[in-house]
Amino acid sequence: MLPKYVGYAELASAVSNAGGLGIITGLLFPTPADLRKEIQRCRTLTKNPFGVNITLLPSLNPPDYGAYAQAIIDEGIKIVETAGNSPGPVIRKLKEAGCIVLHKCTTIRHAQSAVKLGVDFLSIDGFECAGHVGESDITNFILLSKARQTLKTPFIASGGFADGQGLAAALCLGAAGINMGTRFMCTAEAPIHQNIKETIVSAQETDTALVLRRWRNTTRLYRNRVTDEALRVERESKGGEFAEVAPFVWTAGQVIGLIHDIPTCADLVERISREAEDTLKDKLALVSPTQSKL
Repeated sequence: MLPKYVGYAELASAVSNAGGLGIITGLLFPTPADLRKEIQRCRTLTKNPFGVNITLLPSLNPPDYGAYAQAIIDEGIKIVETAGNSPGPVIRKLKEAGCIVLHKCTTIRHAQSAVKLGVDFLSIDGFECAGHVGESDITNFILLSKARQTLKTPFIASGGFADGQGLAAALCLGAAGINMGTRFMCTAEAPIHQNIKETIVSAQETDTALVLRRWRNTTRLYRNRVTDEALRVERESKGGEFAEVAPFVWTAGQVIGLIHDIPTCADLVERISREAEDTLKDKLALVSPTQSKL
């Protein structure tokens, strides 16, 4: 899933043109009609498949998720990524329309619930990931292996992936592929300011912060003065009140410590594919039969 201000047609089409599956972030758009226009715009930029994400989050005034789902259906989108709380009605609506549904999960329990709702495949999101990380703090090394042991539904891995070695590891742990958000933020086509991209390149894996934990809506952001102030409010607030301290925060996974350049999407996808293939071939040599000396 691509973060706010990133998940537009420019990047989604670039990822799809590179051989991946680009995703438009549906709730970036103020109305379902605006989302339809963005889907139409994306079709002018790529002839390849792309998907749309709908994330259901706690809100005092939630959007009309059903209307957004209907807009996606009306535009003929065949692959939809869902995430968040109580997705059942949206998933049922999408499945009845013949969509392929991918649901993002941070626990095996949530994955099993999504399978019961009829999703086609899953994104298993480890604690390393950007954005909403869940409340269980299970990293991908355990979570992916548990998914392999437990689930019969195919899954991809999300959180902590930026190179071919990571892809190879995910495949060995049972995933069918990887989902990258922070890594694609730091590409030439991502429609965000160059300063943000350069900050990602210079960042370390320790440069993220977890906020909103007190309210069980834990979110991983790039750490700066704003997140530090948010954490201070979270610690010191006696009544649980929380006011937005500033709009200048952005999601980033711990994978920022593994990102060292700003390639095009095409170059990135090609490089990751090549690195993964080379890594798997190299490790396969470890199990080749040894020649007998007899």
